[in-house]
Amino acid sequence: MAIQDGTMKIIAVSNHKGGCGKTTTAVNLAAALAERGNPVLLLDMDSQGHATLGMGVNPYEVEQSLYDLLVREQTGWEEVILRTRYPNLDLVPSNVLLSGAEGEITGWPERESVLRRRLERLPGGYAYCLIDCSPSLSLLTINALAAGTELLIPIQTQYYAVEGLKQLLETVQIIRQRFNPDLKILGLLLTFVESRTKLSHDIEQQMRNYFGELVFDTVIRKTVRLAEAPSMGEPIQVYAPDCTGAEDYRQLAEEIEYGKAKIRTAQADFVNI
Repeated sequence: MAIQDGTMKIIAVSNHKGGCGKTTTAVNLAAALAERGNPVLLLDMDSQGHATLGMGVNPYEVEQSLYDLLVREQTGWEEVILRTRYPNLDLVPSNVLLSGAEGEITGWPERESVLRRRLERLPGGYAYCLIDCSPSLSLLTINALAAGTELLIPIQTQYYAVEGLKQLLETVQIIRQRFNPDLKILGLLLTFVESRTKLSHDIEQQMRNYFGELVFDTVIRKTVRLAEAPSMGEPIQVYAPDCTGAEDYRQLAEEIEYGKAKIRTAQADFVNI
């Protein structure tokens, strides 16, 4: 559905600290929401094209990509949206060309809102649009935040997990002030959780004590199946539907639809770090 309808949730998945499970979350949450019957559009906004690969699409074989949509005004959504083999789940792919988009739009007026303007003409029908952001606070990431209704931040359960989070939240405050006052934090998602280890357990408790309701109830447990699935070009729900990773992302999708995420998104203030 078009952005101005106020009915499509545009969830930016972002954390510029690498190795936090950002793309894994974007791909598998999109698949889990689609599995629940929601029409979902996944936007790969990372020039590495990992979300594209994770959906079983070779980024170098696509005719048009998100790059074309952003930098060429005449390019329509129908030219870049790929119908995947998974019900209710469509993809806008990316590849290395996207790395040049930033330089091309830098001189444009309202350069931070290019993606938002494109989304305003997105054909109706989608309940969710998930954006796999680049692992940096680039102009493209700012575009994603300026277009999003909500921000989901994956955080690996390690002692350096909060590194960079302060900068990201400060950037979100600026985005809200200048471009997108309606942007909410959907939640902080703890990833690579190893409940049997004291370290992982302690960090989870510290995060919950510090951030409170901003942390999802759902955590993503560490499992080799989640690491294997991208190499097969399949979401975890297809590659290993009965594993803990598939179960966790299904639970996250349910929490986003019906759980405390509804309360969390109503919060107006950001946590001070």
